[in-house]
Amino acid sequence: MDFHNINLCVFDMDEKAVVKHIVDWLSDYLTKSGLDGFVVGVSGGVDSAVTSTLCALTGKPVLCLDMPIHQESNQLMRSAKHMDWLKQHFSNVEGKKIDLTAVYDTFAETVGADASSETTNLALANTRSRLRMTTLYQFAAEQRKLVAGTGNKVEDFGIGFYTKYGDGGVDLSPIADLMKSDVYALARYLNVIDEIIQAPPTDGLWDDDRTDEQQIGASYDEMEWAMKQVESGKKPNDFSGKEKKLVEIYLHHHLKNKHKMIPIPVCFLPSLKKNT
Repeated sequence: MDFHNINLCVFDMDEKAVVKHIVDWLSDYLTKSGLDGFVVGVSGGVDSAVTSTLCALTGKPVLCLDMPIHQESNQLMRSAKHMDWLKQHFSNVEGKKIDLTAVYDTFAETVGADASSETTNLALANTRSRLRMTTLYQFAAEQRKLVAGTGNKVEDFGIGFYTKYGDGGVDLSPIADLMKSDVYALARYLNVIDEIIQAPPTDGLWDDDRTDEQQIGASYDEMEWAMKQVESGKKPNDFSGKEKKLVEIYLHHHLKNKHKMIPIPVCFLPSLKKNT
């Protein structure tokens, strides 16, 4: 099966209707919150590009933050170009670059991080995401804005490919019911710049330019296919060859990251409480 040449959208998407629905939902949520606008972290990737554009379409103030930490130059170029594109098309958009490299380096030195340790480096990758989350909320609090998340459905509810209390720490998630393929369809509809649409997805949490596919062990198209199979009740042994392997990869990530997708466990003590 050629997973790169099949349509894996969750539904036959009417892009115009989807954009209107999300923009209306964002506007309504903002109005009910009593706050003044949105803050979005932009990375040079398609998810943040689509999310920031949808927020801009509300007509409400939008602050886009580019927050590099030892970032690859091509990622910086794409995020800068996207912010320029947004500001050219939307007068309600402001963009800022907040370089967090020195903050990150100081943190790593303070905790005595061992650069030769694989587990330490993974922890530090997540620290990058959490520093960005903290920065987003700093500006959100100062400017009375909501932090808009950029996670899609296969990342947020399928394989859990995000940082808990990092890019997973947001006020609302406008594209979390869209598969990655749907996000790309919206990006094309919204005329997001080609450099972003064509760039291999990367989380930007490492000093190198490793892709999401390299970290996951499969492409998003393949994970979307596997997610649909598992949701329909299929198991790895229902398949063979590459298809079986893809379902196994999906389930490995899904089960490992399940703790990100469920509410925080609370230890209730109903039988031990005194009557009041």
